[in-house]
Amino acid sequence: MRHLMSPLDMSVSELERLFNLANDIEKNMQDYSEVCKGKKLATCFYEPSTRTRLSFEAAMLNLGGSVIGFSEASSSSAAKGESVSDTIRVISCYADICAMRHPKEGAPMVAASRSLIPVINAGDGGHQHPTQTLTDLLTIRSLNGTLNNFTIGLCGDLKFGRTVHSLIRALLRYTGIKFIFISPEELKVPDYITQELDDRNIEYKEVIKLDDVMPDLDILYMTRVQKERFFNEEDYIRLKDFYILTKEKMELAKENMLVLHPLPRVNEISVEVDDDKRAAYFRQAQYGVYVRMALIMTLLGLAPDVLDKEA
Repeated sequence: MRHLMSPLDMSVSELERLFNLANDIEKNMQDYSEVCKGKKLATCFYEPSTRTRLSFEAAMLNLGGSVIGFSEASSSSAAKGESVSDTIRVISCYADICAMRHPKEGAPMVAASRSLIPVINAGDGGHQHPTQTLTDLLTIRSLNGTLNNFTIGLCGDLKFGRTVHSLIRALLRYTGIKFIFISPEELKVPDYITQELDDRNIEYKEVIKLDDVMPDLDILYMTRVQKERFFNEEDYIRLKDFYILTKEKMELAKENMLVLHPLPRVNEISVEVDDDKRAAYFRQAQYGVYVRMALIMTLLGLAPDVLDKEA
C-alpha cells in the first residue's frame, strides 16, 4: 500500500509513467470507463474546495467507481471532536482509497499512518498540495513539450501559497529551470525555499514589478492573495490587488508564454485575458482530472501497461 503526501513521493521516472498514462487517458477516455468498477473513493474535505474535490470525484466516476465523503468539517464527526486518526480508520472500512484536505499541516500524514487504504493529500494548510503540483507538471509537459529548460515566473502570494511551494520543489528535480519570484515584500517566498535553491546553485531572482520580467518568461504562474491565510483583514485588503494581469501586460510577453493559475481566481487575472491563446488555466483544470485518474489507478494497483508508452 502506498500514499501520496508530497509530489516528491514519486520519482521522476514514476512521474513520467504517470503523465504518460494521463496523456493516454486524455486521448482515449472511453478505454478507462470501467477500470475502477466496484471501487470507492472517500473525499474527506475539512475545508472548502471546488476544483480539487470535484476533480477527484469526476476522476473516480470517469473510471467507473463511486464516491462517498464529506465537503466540510461541520458535516463530519470532526464537529463532535473525532480525531483524524479515528476518522480514517472508520473510512478504511467503507472505501478503497481516500483523498483528504485539512487546514492543519501534517493532518493527512497522520491519517496515512493509521489508514488501511491509500491516502492522498489533497492539501494541508499552507504546506503541500501534491495533486495540484502533478496537475501543474502535466500541464507544462503537455503544452510546453518538456519539463526542462525554461524560465518560470511565480507571481502573487509566494509566502502562503502551498501550490507554489510544492511546484518549486518538484521542479528542482529537472534541469535548466530558472525561477523568477514576483511578490511584494510581505509575501516573499519562504527562506527555506531560497536556501534550498542557493544550496543547489539554481538560478533565481526576486522582483516586485511584474512588468519588468514579462518578456523573460516562458511560463507565468499567477496566484491569488489568500484571504484565509491572513491574520488580519487590513493586510489582506492592502495586498489583494497588488498584481492584476491584464491584456496590456500580456502584450509584453512572448508569443508562446503559458499563463497558469491553480484557481480559484479573484481578480488577479482580468477576464479579458481568458480569450488569449496563452491563457492555459482552464485547460490546466482539465488536466487535473486526467492526472487524478492516473493517480487513483496507480495507487490502487490498476494502472495498465500504457505506463511504458512514449509520451
